[in-house]
Amino acid sequence: MLNILAIIGVIAVVGVAGVLIYAATLPKDFSVSRSIAINAPPEKIFPLINDLKRFNEWNPFAKQDPTMVIAYDGPPSGKGAGYSWDSKGKAGKGSSGITDAAPPSRINMRLDMEKPMEGHPSIVFTLEPKGTATEVCWTMAGPHPYINRIFGVVFNMDKMIGGAFAGGLADLKALAENQAVSEID
Repeated sequence: MLNILAIIGVIAVVGVAGVLIYAATLPKDFSVSRSIAINAPPEKIFPLINDLKRFNEWNPFAKQDPTMVIAYDGPPSGKGAGYSWDSKGKAGKGSSGITDAAPPSRINMRLDMEKPMEGHPSIVFTLEPKGTATEVCWTMAGPHPYINRIFGVVFNMDKMIGGAFAGGLADLKALAENQAVSEID
């Protein structure tokens, strides 16, 4: 019985060591991007991102937790617009704001997560005309500290965040295309 426990202990130590060593080899920065083609011009889509109240109508992270309380500050849109949130659920606590905007093609944001895990990535939305549609790309990038890389061995950030980005962009597409249709009618 003691031999079996010793073998299990050695396997566990080797497994943990392997995860720690592998995590050390992962990149020190991360980037997650998703894109979607929206049948509307950039001028119609841009305000749905640049106005943070409109942004949070389709932002999957703002919709994920019914206990979330959002407070807006600064101007309603453009550079200097910001909001903070706090929740008792999985949305945690943090703030975000627009650091730069180039209508109708690009919006840069900062994200300052406090809970559940501290992080300070940058966010960039680009809007590029493609025929009668607009390709909207949502990118988050930033430092990937060692502790996050350890979690990354088990939880794939690209799949977790990328899935939320894809869902949010699908909601943005529906909102923008419905808005474009209602303006035609």
